[in-house]
Amino acid sequence: MIITSGTLAALFTAYRAEFQNAQAATPTDWARIATTVPSTSASNTYGWLGQFPNFREWIGDRVLKNMAAHSYSITNKKYESSVGVPRDAIEDDQIGVYKPLFAEMGRASTAHPDELVFSLLKAGLTTLCYDGQNFFDTDHPVYPNTDGTGTAISVSNYQDGEGPAWYLLDVSRAIKPIIFQLRRKYDLKAMTSMDDENVFMRDEYRYGVDARANVGFGFWQFAFCSKAPLNAESYAAARAAMKGFHADGGRPLGVNPGLLVVPSPLEGAARKLLVKDANSGNEWAGTAEILAPSWLG
Repeated sequence: MIITSGTLAALFTAYRAEFQNAQAATPTDWARIATTVPSTSASNTYGWLGQFPNFREWIGDRVLKNMAAHSYSITNKKYESSVGVPRDAIEDDQIGVYKPLFAEMGRASTAHPDELVFSLLKAGLTTLCYDGQNFFDTDHPVYPNTDGTGTAISVSNYQDGEGPAWYLLDVSRAIKPIIFQLRRKYDLKAMTSMDDENVFMRDEYRYGVDARANVGFGFWQFAFCSKAPLNAESYAAARAAMKGFHADGGRPLGVNPGLLVVPSPLEGAARKLLVKDANSGNEWAGTAEILAPSWLG
């Protein structure tokens, strides 16, 4: 094959098609538990985390309530994945050999948010959220006044135990338990100019995907972690705890724990607990969906 600028442009079009087709066809789980928030700067500050608006009967003037503000920020990070294609491979019509590689790059770009989101969920016992406590903790402060004043009581969204962790989540809200912050989308780029120094020195064309994004925690009240055995007793305790969560000021939050997220070793126990069987009188059947992403192990 004679290499020209037109040849290289056509080649990039073919590789981009492989990339985009795989990108679109790759299934994901992360959006079940994370809300995408667009970012237009180096970081986003979520000062409104911890605020739960409520309604009152409108009699007289509006009542403006001061609410506690937080300085929880998520700073965007840069990610990349790059490959090189030797010029000789193109001259020798070996370009088809590299198409699966670009398809895999497309798959990886779609799956990358899964890696970020579920890695953060696993790290919830050791990673801080907006209130200064670990996301899963036994002493989240909840105050008697909406402005965060008064003597706080400690509220737990963690159940201790010796087994692998499982998670009960409320994913019905506008903000889910995890925030996926996206600054720049995953896109394929090429460095194939004939006068590029790297092309001249290495006789190689380079292709790469890059993005800017990061993940962080939303409301801890919408998530519960347990290391206790996954059975009716511990599941019932987790549901009861979540349904009893209140905002600062004492207002019930109406939490609806409808998604049980488990690692692969607990998938069987989850199905026995939540999937109705003709031979069982399981009282918790159908109370939550099951999600067993491979990213949890």
